[in-house]
Amino acid sequence: MIDIFTFEKNLEKGDLGNCYLFCGIDELLIKENIRALIKKVINPNFMDLNYMKFDGSSLESFDPVINACETLPFMSEKKVVLVYRASFFGEDKNKLSTEFKTIHSYLKNLPKHCILIFYYVFKSKRDKPGRKIYSVDKDICVVKADKVKGKQLENKVQEFFYERGKDIKKLDLRIFCSLMNENNLSIIENEVEKLCCYTYGKNIEREDMKKMFLRSGDEDIFDLVNAISDKKIKDALYMLNELMYKGYKISYILSMVERQFNLLFKIKICLEERITKEEIMKELSIKSEYGYSIMVKQSKKFTISQLKRAVVLCLNTEKRIKSLSIDEKTEMELLIINTTA
Repeated sequence: MIDIFTFEKNLEKGDLGNCYLFCGIDELLIKENIRALIKKVINPNFMDLNYMKFDGSSLESFDPVINACETLPFMSEKKVVLVYRASFFGEDKNKLSTEFKTIHSYLKNLPKHCILIFYYVFKSKRDKPGRKIYSVDKDICVVKADKVKGKQLENKVQEFFYERGKDIKKLDLRIFCSLMNENNLSIIENEVEKLCCYTYGKNIEREDMKKMFLRSGDEDIFDLVNAISDKKIKDALYMLNELMYKGYKISYILSMVERQFNLLFKIKICLEERITKEEIMKELSIKSEYGYSIMVKQSKKFTISQLKRAVVLCLNTEKRIKSLSIDEKTEMELLIINTTA
């Protein structure tokens, strides 16, 4: 099994196999590399004759794929057959699951004139290659499209901006990448598109990114806790009403406020023990450096005992809401008042 970057290097060198299985959470990254492979081996003038694709989620039998592979290419050394969303490589039962042994057997004897490509998209971040994928790994090239991180992510995101005629400073690019909680390139590209539309006709500024990507529920919770820490009860109650107006339930708001106070409590302790920023972010799973800096500033407005008390008040409020028939909004308002005391 190789990663996506090893595949890209092999492709540049022309080191190609004749059967690939791409798997991972990022469908856009998978599709981009498949397109690059197809472009490498097929003349665009004969694309229609030498490239066939099948929807793996709706295939009734593997026979059409075998027939396509056995057919000789036209005016070309190679032809490509793609089976996209090949769900039969997962553990779920489907129409081709019973044929998997036959499919695996055929892959060992694939004709040299054909490059057969499968791709299988994981359902969630927690998914990993299963036994079927590992069983074919020794016979075909399995490419795991894992998270793109660090400099590689920045380069990819920069390409997205360039494609849309937008330039972005290196530091701003780094900040943009740190604000992306998802590591899925298709989601990140959508966010790039939004930012480019938002800044149409002008250069991208850091303030634009803050307005675009920090006006989320998390940012509203930051503001709510900030108002509490500044003892601005009126502002805090107004923000509570705003969150409810946006459709957030009291149970969610309470859990987020509790989570925020808990994080601030842990950050406060870590800072007092002189633990480094990198260690704190790793320990507390804080992905955004910008978000971290906001929370550090917020934690400095409280003492450790105040934060501990705030967490206890949140837990008591949660217990009261779950066990008693009381007005949830009133309980949340009392929590805000008590945490500012």
